[in-house]
Amino acid sequence: MEQEFKDMYEDFEPNRDTYFFKVGNGGLISFHGRNYNIRKSLSEDQLKLLIRDSMFLRISSNCYVNMDKISSVEKDHIRFLDHTTGSKIVSVPLWKKQTLQERLTQRKQTVVH
Repeated sequence: MEQEFKDMYEDFEPNRDTYFFKVGNGGLISFHGRNYNIRKSLSEDQLKLLIRDSMFLRISSNCYVNMDKISSVEKDHIRFLDHTTGSKIVSVPLWKKQTLQERLTQRKQTVVH
């Protein structure tokens, strides 16, 4: 079991594995995924690259969601659904919800074409 966690931690790729992440002090990032929460320190350059990635959208001062992992956008939250482990949710401010829905629509249109 410990080896599985170690492998997941070492093989972890935020773009592929993360539902959302939160930026803390000193470059400490909390990544939230299907069945884990991982805290990692990133350099300033690594953090900038992650934040600039078009896959992630900032929904609050320190929270970024992976738009490819969103199952639904509901009244005041985003749901990430996994049929094995259930769902995770994160709050989304109503003023940010419109931007999120527009970006999701754009991503879907890009994938179709």
